[in-house]
Parts: sequence; C-alpha cells; structure tokens
Amino acid sequence: MSSSPDYRFYATWLLIGTLLSALLWWLAPVLTPFLIAAVIAYVLSPLLRRLENLCGPKVPRFLLVLVCETVFLLLLAAFVGLILPVLFKEAARLHTQLPVLLAQLQATLAPVLQNLGVDIQLDPQGIKDFVAVQTQALWHNSMDSVLASLRIGGSVALALIGNLVLVPVALFYLLSDGHHLLGHMREWLPRKAEPSVAQFVEEADAVLGEYLRGQLLVMLCLSVYYVAGLSLFGLSVAWPIGILTGLAVFVPYVGFGVGLLLAALSGFLEMAPMQAGLMLLVVFGIGQLLESFVLTPRLIGERIGLHPLVVIFALLAFGQLLGFVGVLIALPASAVLLVALRRLRERYFASRLYAG
Repeated sequence: MSSSPDYRFYATWLLIGTLLSALLWWLAPVLTPFLIAAVIAYVLSPLLRRLENLCGPKVPRFLLVLVCETVFLLLLAAFVGLILPVLFKEAARLHTQLPVLLAQLQATLAPVLQNLGVDIQLDPQGIKDFVAVQTQALWHNSMDSVLASLRIGGSVALALIGNLVLVPVALFYLLSDGHHLLGHMREWLPRKAEPSVAQFVEEADAVLGEYLRGQLLVMLCLSVYYVAGLSLFGLSVAWPIGILTGLAVFVPYVGFGVGLLLAALSGFLEMAPMQAGLMLLVVFGIGQLLESFVLTPRLIGERIGLHPLVVIFALLAFGQLLGFVGVLIALPASAVLLVALRRLRERYFASRLYAG
C-alpha cells in the first residue's frame, strides 16, 4: 500500500492549522469578547451540569443558566469590590503622606549616599506638588481622549460598552445552547473521522479539567500564603491584597505584579522603608519561588505535561497574538495543542512513513 495517504493526512491538518491561525489573528479584535465568554462558559459548565442533575428536568435550563451567570457576576463584583476600596484608600493616603514618606526616605538614604560621596537632598513638598500637577494633567489628558473619541463617533467608548454588554449575552447563549452547537458541529464531521475526533475532544477536555483544578489549588494556596505573610509583617490591608494576589495568578505574572505594587504602596506608607523593603523581599520573593518551582510545576505543569520553557513561550506567543486574552488562554490552549501533537506523533509512529 502506498504511503501517500499519510502525506495527505499531515498536509491537510497542517493547512487547516495554518488557516485557523491566520483567521484567529485577523479576527482577534472581534473574537475577544466571544473568547472571554467561551472561557467563562467552559469554567461554569460543571456547575451547570451539577444544577441540572440536582434539579432535574422540572426546572428550565435557561433558569439554571441565569443562576450560574448571576453567581459568576456576583463573584466578579465581589472581586472588584475587594480591590477598589484599597486603591482609593491608598491613593488618598499617598496624597497626604507623600512628604512624610520622602522625608523618611531622605533620612534613610542620605547617610548611605554620603558615605559613597553622593550628596542628594530631596524636596518633599516640591515633589508632592510635582506629583499633584502630573496627576491632574494625566486626568485631563485622559478625559480629553475620551471626549475626542465621543466627538468622532465614540468608537473607543462604544467598543468598550459593546464588549461589556456582549460578553454576558454571549455567555448566556453559550451556556444555554453550547451543547446544541457542539452537536451541529459534530454532524459536519466525516463518519470515519468522528470516533477519533470525539476521542481527541474527550482527552483535551480531561486535560483542561486537570488544568482548572490545578489552577484553583494554586490560587487557594497562594491566597493563604500571601495573607499570612503580609499579616506577619503587620500590613493593615494584608487580607485584600493577599487574596487579590492569590486569585489574580490565573493571569500569569499580572497577579504577582499588581499584588507587589499594592503591597509596596501600602508598606512604604505604613512602615519604615527598611521594614517595607524587607517585607516585599521576603513575602513576594518566597511567593514567586513557591509559585514557579513548587505549586505551578506540581499542581499544573505535571497535570498537563508542559515544560516550563514551553509555558514561557506559550505566554509570549499567545500574548502577541491575542493580547490580554491570549495570556489568559495560553496555558489551556497549549494543553489542547499538546494533546493534538501527541496524537499526531502516535499516528506518525504507527504509519508506513515512519516504518519505511
């Protein structure tokens, strides 16, 4: 038997992958709200299935979908409500205590710099006035940009409002009719390919389930760690910042950066500079090591089989392709691609092309 079918098989799937990648890149701005809704729908699907099993056919499916979406929106609102008061509180405190902070910094660094032959004198009130002027200018520039956008048709504002409205609507329909959409897509599959495609989808779903369970465990462990670590140093806002840092790690590096920034802002306003610096170095240094070398490899990497270098490349590649959403879906999408490559490898080793 000729080995040409093997060539046609690999060429076909390579062409399909290339076309899908090009289409995804071209439609990335349009697909962003649908991708966000699809990710949320996949996360909420187990909850919806549990509610269906618990309530039975007597309760309409759309009511259960509304319950799931309402739970998600309430959790999202709680998450936003957790961080906004901290931001407003620290911003007000920064405005009033900036001269005191700069004076402490001057008293701490001046002796060290003088020993090195550098004589630098900070002007706390001048720096405070400069920050106030720059903040006011930034606010006016931002408002001018918004007004300019509204004057030329409101493209930016309308796009933002449209996405905010479109994501919940798309989420509702994906939860309500997602199983029907998958059924219609399955009808288009060739009968010979249906068993292998179904097996691939089942395997990919299992890998994604492992990823989500592992990610939730990482988030829980890091939330407990950061709350405990910041509390031991006496930070007054240890609970909201620690929980935020732990929960936000689902976006790699972003959660750590936001938590570090907020902790630094609060720490330098509440503590001596040396104590605040020690807190950041110990708590966030150990936390990053714990996340990178213990929790993520053991609870996520080993579950989905991705090498750390592959994880870094996936984050960069998907971020370049889809921006923020790309970073969000990089690891689960890479896990699905890994399943596809594994199946192609098995098919290749079993083919006449490899034997010949």
